[in-house]
Amino acid sequence: MSATSQTLRDEIENGIVTGEFPPGERLDEVQLATRYGVSRTPVREALMQLGAIGLVEMRPRRGAVVAEHGPERVFEMFEVMAELEAMAGGLAARRHGDNDKAAILAALEQCQNAAEKNDTDQYYYENEIFHRAIYTASHSGFLEEQCVSLHRRLRPYRRLQLRVRNRMKVSLAEHCEIVDAITAGDAQKARLLLRHHIAVQGDRFGDLLATLRP
Repeated sequence: MSATSQTLRDEIENGIVTGEFPPGERLDEVQLATRYGVSRTPVREALMQLGAIGLVEMRPRRGAVVAEHGPERVFEMFEVMAELEAMAGGLAARRHGDNDKAAILAALEQCQNAAEKNDTDQYYYENEIFHRAIYTASHSGFLEEQCVSLHRRLRPYRRLQLRVRNRMKVSLAEHCEIVDAITAGDAQKARLLLRHHIAVQGDRFGDLLATLRP
């Protein structure tokens, strides 16, 4: 995916999540291309990406339409994600090898660099690599597939909740605790920390919506 398409996808995601593009609204490629000053190609790529995670539906004769997902659905996904990540963290604590540890520590360092720049979007994408390193360290291919799939669907909400005041700083501190538990081989602590880490993201997303919507 090109950098232009990713930036455009993030902008359209923001509009959908915050209600600027309400459920059921048609997302016209020409209008979006004009609005964002790009060609239709990156718009089409962005809409396909949003369709893959369920934010947009492709309907006959109408094209791309904003999907009708209520906040209850989002919170349900966060609940399931919390349990999946907890399982991945527990397994990673028990099964990780030297390469897994190196990948997790490298990803944590990149999260720290993004946090120092106060760049929430960059932090999110480094955070995505961090969590995927944990999934890989679980050495459960099926669990990794499920985590990646749901993580992808929750991307818009996980990315935007980082804009809540102090959330990025707190998230980084939580990452450090998670890494300590995994590298120490403390499966129970890793499970508890990751479950809380994701559950809190759902809460912070609710806080964000409260500040963005009347």
